[in-house]
Amino acid sequence: MTDPGNGFEDPSADVLAEAAAAFGLLASPARLHIVWALAQGESDVTGLAERVGGALPAVSQHLTKLKLAGLVRSRREGRRQVYFVDEPDVVEVVRLLVGRLTDRAGRAAPERHLHGL
Repeated sequence: MTDPGNGFEDPSADVLAEAAAAFGLLASPARLHIVWALAQGESDVTGLAERVGGALPAVSQHLTKLKLAGLVRSRREGRRQVYFVDEPDVVEVVRLLVGRLTDRAGRAAPERHLHGL
């Protein structure tokens, strides 16, 4: 449906449901921190757990959920699984939002580790 006031067409119900599901996954501070970290560069689960301050099994579970949703992918490098963000638009949204909130808070970069992984 087009809004006559602005000329933009409303997205389909399927598109809205897909966006809501992606935002729902990113509503977890732990998963958002993981996606933020992967937006800066790929990593294995051990490196991610160290970076975000979470327990290895919890980070692994979050990565599984993000993979199932298609937000994160992995590839094997020898014995390691290396994870990366598969969705450039998600990277852009996360960087924009977290960056703006960081600027508002007056910090150069998020320094706090998230707890409760």
